[in-house]
Amino acid sequence: MTEASNSYVCITGASSGIGLESAKAFAHLGFNLILAARRQELLEELTREILEIYPNLDIVVKSTDLAIPDNAYRLYEDLKDYHISVWINNAGFGSYDSVADQSLEKIRTMLHLNIEALTILSTLYVRDYQDTEGAQLINISSRGGYMLVDKAVSYCATKFYVSAFTEGLALEMRHNYSKLQAKVLAPAATQTEFGQVATNSSTYDYDQHFKQYHTAEEMADFLIQLYQSDSVVGLVDVKDFSFHLSQPLFRH
Repeated sequence: MTEASNSYVCITGASSGIGLESAKAFAHLGFNLILAARRQELLEELTREILEIYPNLDIVVKSTDLAIPDNAYRLYEDLKDYHISVWINNAGFGSYDSVADQSLEKIRTMLHLNIEALTILSTLYVRDYQDTEGAQLINISSRGGYMLVDKAVSYCATKFYVSAFTEGLALEMRHNYSKLQAKVLAPAATQTEFGQVATNSSTYDYDQHFKQYHTAEEMADFLIQLYQSDSVVGLVDVKDFSFHLSQPLFRH
């Protein structure tokens, strides 16, 4: 076991995709895990898979729908007894549609999850861990949080918020000489359930829509690179899908 053995990494949206692969990656580093998502059966399946390889880890499963804002408060309160070295706000989803045709119910839920829950959990974590050595808050944005994408205006807007909020928080932490590091990961196209949810289609095929994309495992590796760096932003270049670490990108 490593020095991480007494610490926990909390990952929201851990039941699939980048969240699932990130859980495996942090388990490999020796961290105990707190896995939060709606689908408890998938969280339990992931727990069994990880414990087969790393039987000495402690894995806490929390089934919750963070699109309901009160659940964000409840989740954080339930975890008060754990020392959480890294908090990863990964839960979120997208919507591919024109503004005129988009479902307002879907957009409403997306706003609650992508923006409101992320802000609540980030704020609560910063309050408790801003002066904790080694603490990191990593928010998952998107390449769509740094550029506009056709038929994804509302989704991009939520991710612009995530990027700006997190970059601004990182600068605030530095200004206040806080020990906590705030970081943002901005994936480009990644083969997960994202496309199916965004298009409301179970047959969404990444090969038909993208010439190039990353796997969730590759994005989890990028996330670990960001975690192990002193950079604030980890961003995928859509020109060649290379990964770059940098300081804040928004003008400040």
